[in-house]
Amino acid sequence: MPETTLQAPSSPTPLTSFSEDEILFRDNIHHFAEEKIRPLVKEMDEKAVFDKGLIHEFFQLGLMGIEVPEQYGGGAGKFFDAILAVEEFSRVDASAGVIVDVQNTLVNNALLRWATEEQKKRYLPRMVSEVLGAYALSEAGSGSDAFALQTKAEMKGGDYVLNGRKLWITNGKEAGLFILFATLDPSAGYKGITAFIIEKDFPGFTVGKKEDKLGIRASSTCELILEDCRVPKSNVLGEAGKGYKIAIETLNEGRIGIGAQMAGVARGAWEYACKYAQERKQFGKPIADFQGVQFQLAQMATEIEAARLMVYNAARMKDAGVNFVKEAAMTKLFCSQVAERVTSLAVEIYGGYGFTKDYPVEKYWRDAKIGKIYEGTSNMQLQTIAKLLLGGK
Repeated sequence: MPETTLQAPSSPTPLTSFSEDEILFRDNIHHFAEEKIRPLVKEMDEKAVFDKGLIHEFFQLGLMGIEVPEQYGGGAGKFFDAILAVEEFSRVDASAGVIVDVQNTLVNNALLRWATEEQKKRYLPRMVSEVLGAYALSEAGSGSDAFALQTKAEMKGGDYVLNGRKLWITNGKEAGLFILFATLDPSAGYKGITAFIIEKDFPGFTVGKKEDKLGIRASSTCELILEDCRVPKSNVLGEAGKGYKIAIETLNEGRIGIGAQMAGVARGAWEYACKYAQERKQFGKPIADFQGVQFQLAQMATEIEAARLMVYNAARMKDAGVNFVKEAAMTKLFCSQVAERVTSLAVEIYGGYGFTKDYPVEKYWRDAKIGKIYEGTSNMQLQTIAKLLLGGK
């Protein structure tokens, strides 16, 4: 059998569907990730701490306000641009990818769509230049059943007073601003949910325990504690009692971001596996010369390409103003499945070495698992898809 040369699928396909500006933007992000993020990945994972200098550079590069209009200091880009950034960063480190993802697809997105003009002027310039954001919906008793949350908001003396706890909050340690959901009336169910803009230094607000996680370890995941936390009435996001609408519509877009993250994770693992297969020799030749390994790499690459195209299609639909809810759910579901399969096979291609922390693929495998869990479990995505296919709401 002739010697095999395999190429990593590092460029989007079909290339003709990308503008020159998008290609340049993607390539610049790619090079930054290689030069600045990759050298720090192992240390950040081991210490479970994201490098502050990198976050500062994210702001300097304009990556924390990609869609924010120029009048607020942002890049006035498209949702598709944010998705490209998430994918390219996640190819190197999923923790870097999720920091950019939460900032752009959840926090900034919620402010752009639902904030008053006064709120936009107050917060968006800071989100673009220096303040990391977090999205606080989940609680101990409300995960997939998101609207079973128990954090309570009461009007007292012209301010809202919030009491409760939030769990699993990405960026919790580093964030300075939180889009946080509480209920005005638990008996009203989802109709009592209200979204608030919470600043980290508000009285009664505390960031609690930081979770010790399996994957995306450099990304902080924290508990939030609200004990008579006073929030000005002017910090209600949208309309009181309409927080459920903000949560649902924001998460629909966020799921495309998680799809991009998982596509990036799969790409990163595949590229390492492909390179290793051409270097590792058994029975006198590279293992990439064996058909069994070739078929594995080919299947992996095919699924990655399908996943990426689903991400790009959903993002283009969002930018075009087309209903994308079903496609977003399908994208997150499929991309998380692909990431889990590809990273697992990458470990197997490395053999015993893949099972050690001395080689990079085990981290990709650990990072992939979260894709099936956060921003809506796979079962919740299947439920959404099925309802939409069968004509439900």
